[in-house]
Amino acid sequence: MEGVAVIGAPISRRRALGLIGLGTAGVAVGATGWATGVGAPSRGTSGQDLAQPPVLASRDGVLEVSLTAAPGVRLAGRETLAWGYNGTCPGPTLRVRPGDLLRVRLVNHIDQPTNLHAHGLHVSPRGDGDNPFVTVDPGGSFDYAHRIPADHPPGTFWYHPHHHGAVADQIFAGLAGALLVDGGPDPDLSVTDELVLLVTDTTLDGAGRVAAPNMMARMMGREGDLVLVNGQHQPVITAAPGDAQRWRVINGCVSRVLALRLEGHRLTQLALDGAFLPAPAERDQVVLAPGNRADLLVRPVRGGRYTLVAHPYDRGSMGMMGGGPSTSGPVTLATLEASGPAATPPPLPVTLPAPPAPQGRVAGQRRLTFAMDMGMGMMGGTGTGMFTIDGRTFDPDRDDQTVPLDTVEEWTVVNTSSMDHPFHLHVWPFQVLATSTGARPTGLRQDVVLVPARGWARLRIPFTDYPGRSVYHCHVLDHEDLGMMATINVHR
Repeated sequence: MEGVAVIGAPISRRRALGLIGLGTAGVAVGATGWATGVGAPSRGTSGQDLAQPPVLASRDGVLEVSLTAAPGVRLAGRETLAWGYNGTCPGPTLRVRPGDLLRVRLVNHIDQPTNLHAHGLHVSPRGDGDNPFVTVDPGGSFDYAHRIPADHPPGTFWYHPHHHGAVADQIFAGLAGALLVDGGPDPDLSVTDELVLLVTDTTLDGAGRVAAPNMMARMMGREGDLVLVNGQHQPVITAAPGDAQRWRVINGCVSRVLALRLEGHRLTQLALDGAFLPAPAERDQVVLAPGNRADLLVRPVRGGRYTLVAHPYDRGSMGMMGGGPSTSGPVTLATLEASGPAATPPPLPVTLPAPPAPQGRVAGQRRLTFAMDMGMGMMGGTGTGMFTIDGRTFDPDRDDQTVPLDTVEEWTVVNTSSMDHPFHLHVWPFQVLATSTGARPTGLRQDVVLVPARGWARLRIPFTDYPGRSVYHCHVLDHEDLGMMATINVHR
């Protein structure tokens, strides 16, 4: 088969930090992400034109594809032993429309169990749907089927593995791809180009193998030394002055928060997590937690070269353990190169088709607590574990929350730890009502919100359309693999 945008993140807590020694298992690495002194990206492998992943689009209401997870992809212009779908990292971009049927055969050619999560889609979690409890063993395959609702918002989503215990390793190795929903009330933006920018990070040794993290790196949440856009190192995006480009930016990193700035420009934000804003918003900076997406309208007004930079972001520390997981300094993701005669960019739309806020009476309220146990759990003793929700680590056979179908609830997610934890709920998007930072909420439907260290976020969640079991978890994926995930059962 074939100002500042706060994206669920407290900007005031950001600060530049020195390089910290996350380290990798037996590999000496430099700032490029390749083994020190061996195979560093050359002029020929950095600064190439931004390439787009291959596109597989639906026809006559159906998209039927096969995705093979396997080692052997090209990263930063070099052949590596990293992993990808269908031989590329990122994998092909899947494009569907509301009402379409998306069929995906996942074929596993890696050496460990895997599965597939349609991140952000509001689709069924049952059976062959967006089911995180599926296991596809090495050499096996599984056929997924997603019916996209007729009223599904158009927007930017993505797909990646979600087999508990190996999620971080598999995404760090390169398994990810964009998933776009077209159509619906999609405004005419008069764009010259529409580009996917899927940002990932990894660490490779001199032989092109993905480096394994030590335990401290997993506890902090690993950040790779090689930061890539569509598998390329610091690619160039070309434009003419007066062009309007739509950048669909996906934070596909395991742990890294992207604090984005474009030199010489403000960023016009159109959408967050696949949902349009009520109107275009001018931002000096856009912050994306792992799993977040933002649609940006970029309109260069003069010729020149302008860098797209991810600035350091303080995610907190291990408390008594010391240290904080942050990059050593600004990371150049790409360069915008504008040349040619100047022209007047098209006008911005006055409004955008933002999905309506959740309606209905609030039927229940819940309080969830994300915590880190640096005592017995860390030392391998009889404690509950290092990374917990409500004092427990993940158990796929336990129902942690039971919710009646077609009800609206308000959840307060409390983070008692000294590190930020991005909260992600599968299947049912939520509205952020307030956070402990005091930042003004967007009012949009989201699926990831960064809950600050020793802070909280209050969410309104409509559990509509789909019964079934799924999960919620920290989207610092090392933390999820270490136990910071729980189940939810929505029932009739």
